[in-house]
Amino acid sequence: MRRTSIFALPLLILVFLGLSCNTSYQTQTLQYKTYRINEAEPKDSVQLAFLRPYSENVNKTMNDVVGIADISLDKKQPECTLGNFMVDAFLIMAREKYNTQVDIAFVNFGGIRLTQLPAGNVTTGKIFELMPFDNLLILQKIKGTVLQQMLDLMAAKGGWPVAGMTMQLQNKKAVNVSIGGKPLDPEAMYTIANSDFIANGGDNADMLRNVPQITNGYLMRDAILDYIKKLKNQGKNINANIENRVTNAE
Repeated sequence: MRRTSIFALPLLILVFLGLSCNTSYQTQTLQYKTYRINEAEPKDSVQLAFLRPYSENVNKTMNDVVGIADISLDKKQPECTLGNFMVDAFLIMAREKYNTQVDIAFVNFGGIRLTQLPAGNVTTGKIFELMPFDNLLILQKIKGTVLQQMLDLMAAKGGWPVAGMTMQLQNKKAVNVSIGGKPLDPEAMYTIANSDFIANGGDNADMLRNVPQITNGYLMRDAILDYIKKLKNQGKNINANIENRVTNAE
């Protein structure tokens, strides 16, 4: 009969104990309670004192006036002054920051998070309200046929702000499309400035999902701030007009 080594006995005991202690537990019930924080709640003076230097610095930055809006810019469809201001910023700054020719720029209508940029002083905080998410301003090179698909999607959604082009909406399709003053060529290649959200297929832009992206980590919000600074250096204020970039076909 084969005997168990005296040195193997402790090992067998440890294995047995390890297996017996490996107990699995399953959650039977889950309870939670919501705590609403408002001005009536007692304040922690120690924590307030700790956070005060940081909050004062953030508030100071957010309250910095970066520019002046000559008029109130509004968010509307199919075209709006607020949207035109934003896409002009994206087109101009994309050309500068990527040092290349960019044909058009656009922004999804839902990505504009303010209904109005009021006339008067515009602060850093207001630009953060306008573009609160850290979306990147990226480039994509797409064929005219793919661009037409993208523009048809924009038309079906009521029209998005565009720069560098014009188009009309008819039966939820983009018609009479002109890029840089020339009709859209289905076989031509176009460079578009766009958000990484849309480029990754957001807002049903599936036709762009597999198109390579060119990016240098430049935020769309920073593009707006840099554009305002550029205008200021040129002695100009924040402004935009309705230019029939996107209209409804007769």
